[in-house]
Amino acid sequence: MHLPRQLGPLHDLPDTPEAYDAVLTDVTEQALARLTPQGSLEHPDCVDDIGDTSLGITSLLALAWQRGKDPRLPEAVGRSLAFHLRERVYTEDNPGYPNLKVRNSGLPYARYTLAAGAHPIGDWPSTVWALLQAVNVLDLADGLVADEPRDQLLDVARGYWRWLTEATFFNPQEAGNQAIGCVVGGLMLAAHLPDGERESVRERALRLYTEEIHAHRVGDRGALLPPEHGGAYDNNYGPISLSFLAQAYLVSGEEIFAEDGDTLARYIDARLTNGGFDNGGPRYSEQHSAFESVLGLRYFGARIGSDLGRYRGDSRWARHAVKEDGGVDGHFAWMLVWQIQDTTRWHREPSTGTARHQLRAGTVSVAFDTKMTPAVVEAAGTYYLPAAVNRQHGFGPVVDGFLLCRPMGEVRVRDVRADGLVAKLVTKPVVGRDHVLRHVRSLYVTDGARLWTTVAVERLPGTPYLLAGLPYAEDDGDRVRRTAEGEVASADGLRLTHPEAAGDEHFDARAGTTQEQAAFALAEDPRGYGNPDEGWRHLVSSTALEAEPVAAAPDDLHVFAVRYGGGGAFTATVERDGAGLIVHTEGFTARIGDPAGDAQGEPELTISGC
Repeated sequence: MHLPRQLGPLHDLPDTPEAYDAVLTDVTEQALARLTPQGSLEHPDCVDDIGDTSLGITSLLALAWQRGKDPRLPEAVGRSLAFHLRERVYTEDNPGYPNLKVRNSGLPYARYTLAAGAHPIGDWPSTVWALLQAVNVLDLADGLVADEPRDQLLDVARGYWRWLTEATFFNPQEAGNQAIGCVVGGLMLAAHLPDGERESVRERALRLYTEEIHAHRVGDRGALLPPEHGGAYDNNYGPISLSFLAQAYLVSGEEIFAEDGDTLARYIDARLTNGGFDNGGPRYSEQHSAFESVLGLRYFGARIGSDLGRYRGDSRWARHAVKEDGGVDGHFAWMLVWQIQDTTRWHREPSTGTARHQLRAGTVSVAFDTKMTPAVVEAAGTYYLPAAVNRQHGFGPVVDGFLLCRPMGEVRVRDVRADGLVAKLVTKPVVGRDHVLRHVRSLYVTDGARLWTTVAVERLPGTPYLLAGLPYAEDDGDRVRRTAEGEVASADGLRLTHPEAAGDEHFDARAGTTQEQAAFALAEDPRGYGNPDEGWRHLVSSTALEAEPVAAAPDDLHVFAVRYGGGGAFTATVERDGAGLIVHTEGFTARIGDPAGDAQGEPELTISGC
């Protein structure tokens, strides 16, 4: 089976003016064929997320007219705008909506679904989306929209903003992408308001960002990020937030948006594999967005000098939202408008800098979590997740069912590049069940095609092994295919084990189940409401690679050596060199210094090719 929502890299989508004109032409023809006598441009199958969709297609038609002056479009824009103003602007409170601060305000809002009381919890983001569609139509109205409907739309947009910021609690879903989108809507609305009101709305938008979003950033992997559904980063919504930050900076010029965008972009770059696969999030751990993220990944990828467009998007939504029949849907249409208006080009080369939470070269990468345990290992087109044993997840030595990867002190890192090799040494103090403090030294070395991992720790009792990952997925052209195996070798014994027990708490990679599906099965709430990251933490056991200790190693240590990716026979020896170690494989020789480190306690590492 394939992962359903991680398809082609977004930077593979043509983004020339001609390509975008072709997209708008297709939207135009679909819209003109769909336009109802009432003026609706909604897809006939649309039920949820409907409140902004007709107006979204109106905005795309307005952009198409500004670029090509198709004589058929003014009437379609006028009729569809009238439909939205007449049929999709609500001023009576939605029964059951729980987030009002002012009842019966009479302010306009948009509904997530049209039936009264059916799903009112979605009305806040739907109103943000309707505000963004409205300000885009206002931006594109010159020479196209008559004064009266334009003034009506401006009045509605002003009301949307007030409903979002006065009549309701701000950001009630604790969703960073929605909150930043609201701020962008306020900033764009301000440009259409009279002088005094303009400054008031602009200042309110900036204050909301500073006090409600920036001040509440969540730390992960050394970065402070906009909070997203109770977590730090979501694979679907994180890049969408990046697009909103890009637009916020482009329309306001405020450096806070650029700085926070740079931070989020570098974070994404450090966690994203070469192949564009990634995993993890508090809302959708494997679902990837597509056109909604192009602006942010492209704009900030150019700013930080990295190929963020390698992110595998859900290319069914490559250009715009679609329904099951492939027909255009206007949801999130502002993102297509903005990416067409922005002239930034994709940066297509990897960053040349060193990132603490990443090792990357060629087709190999390791993304490390906050505690510097691998979160995803990529080699030879295969992706390995942390395996689970006795409810403990990670990569590291295991003794008597206890995984030694959780640090009990400062984690030290040393990065080295030499002779075409890229290496990272991670030193962690850990404590096992015997209450003995030990130092786990993990050396990661790559030549861009293979990854060698060598782990050394003071001698352990019993019969330890190295938990070396859960083979999970592999590249398959423009798809990512599930797998239960990988090209891995160990200096001594290596085995691939699968859970003996059945049930949601035990993930067998051979089963036709994705990580996200398994995570939601373990979450407190169902998909769309639950937190898959929290659910996955309830996993008891999984498919796992288990490596035996290296025989040719000092007697007072347990050393493990594993290679991910092919390349002939794998050999590894480890010997003492004073207080340090010499690691020799068929691909490199490394000297790891004293566990105590240098004069500042930092790990010492030298490396050379063979």
